[in-house]
Amino acid sequence: MADMIDNRMGIWMTTALVIGTMVGAGIFMLPVTLAPLGANTIIGWLVSSVGALCIAFSLSRLSELGGDGIQANIERELGQNTGFLVAWAFWVSNWAAQAGVALAGASALSWIDPRFAGPGFVLPVAMGSVLLFTVVNAFGVRAAGGMSIVTVAIKLLPLAAVILILLLRGVGPAAYEPLAPMPISLANIATAVALTFFALTGFENATTPVGKVRDPARTIPRAILGGTLFVAITYLLASTGVQLLLPADVVAASPAPFADVLAAQWGGGVASLAAVAIAVAAFGCLNGLMLGTGELGYAMGLRRDLPRFMARTRGDNTPIAAQLVGSTLTILLIVANSSRASASLFTFVILLATAAVLVVYLAGALAAWRLSASRSSRATIVVALLFILFAAYGAGLEADLWCVALLAIGLVIRGIVHRLDGRAPGALAVASE
Repeated sequence: MADMIDNRMGIWMTTALVIGTMVGAGIFMLPVTLAPLGANTIIGWLVSSVGALCIAFSLSRLSELGGDGIQANIERELGQNTGFLVAWAFWVSNWAAQAGVALAGASALSWIDPRFAGPGFVLPVAMGSVLLFTVVNAFGVRAAGGMSIVTVAIKLLPLAAVILILLLRGVGPAAYEPLAPMPISLANIATAVALTFFALTGFENATTPVGKVRDPARTIPRAILGGTLFVAITYLLASTGVQLLLPADVVAASPAPFADVLAAQWGGGVASLAAVAIAVAAFGCLNGLMLGTGELGYAMGLRRDLPRFMARTRGDNTPIAAQLVGSTLTILLIVANSSRASASLFTFVILLATAAVLVVYLAGALAAWRLSASRSSRATIVVALLFILFAAYGAGLEADLWCVALLAIGLVIRGIVHRLDGRAPGALAVASE
């Protein structure tokens, strides 16, 4: 028993998984799109942070049921069909997002040398990163958790450096740069909220490990809430800091706003190191996503909602088969993105991935409502539900409709697997090597 406990993730690894999956490459480019919105950006960060924390509270409340994974916890409250749809939407969202994150990490290295900007460098590095973290995750959940701790420590350096420069500017003689003169309005705030909220997603991956977190009823909720709060505060300070340290027109035209801030303060050498840290941020996010993808596929394989080989494991129930399937789909998506004709399709897939994860949030909030009796808890969940609906509106009607079609496809695949397998829906079985 001691060996089994030692191989599980504790509070630090689980929190690192939350932070590592949330902090990807996107935050480092977000000031470019936020700069024209001026003061609306600050309001947008505050609103998004509240919405993300309310959703995180809902999922943390659900995680108090234990460490059997999000599908099992949803099933207890909302039934097997809903539990499957959540796991299916979550799974597709993850491996689609993996492709975007891998490409973003490889592209970040182009800031160091323009020769790294072409597809001849970016695509092989992106696919190589997927293979690398497939190997890391194959060594077990603690290997992936340990990698999360290392990458989190590196990826936070550029954010912390900008916050430090912001504080130094505040106590020095130089004044802050004025924000863009964009009037504060509901429409502008809504745009800012839509942009900032999607940078705050990822905390849900802490709910995916099946029986691999120590004291999950306490560890997972604390990791989700603590990690989300930490990232929200860091994002607010760092992103706003970029806008206060550089002129708005410079930020809006910058290919690397965080690197520009560091270069202006400490020179190009430090900016190059920041570019490496940003690439690490993306690859660290990829590591967390791949951990979640494998665990989700494994959980669906255990229930025979996907083919039984998805439940094959090695070592301490490491879902090697599900990891390989997720990595293969990610690499195929990266290859599809190598064609200019498919670029718009890839952009849509990423948007669809975002719409799909909202299904997870919605079901998690509804299940948490059933578990909560206090008025304060239910009030928080109501805020989460309203915010989820707002985010679905922001994702766009086309992506939302395709998400519904995606859920229908999942149900068809599940029905075919059940018919071929001859097993009752939801029955658990373990198929280990």
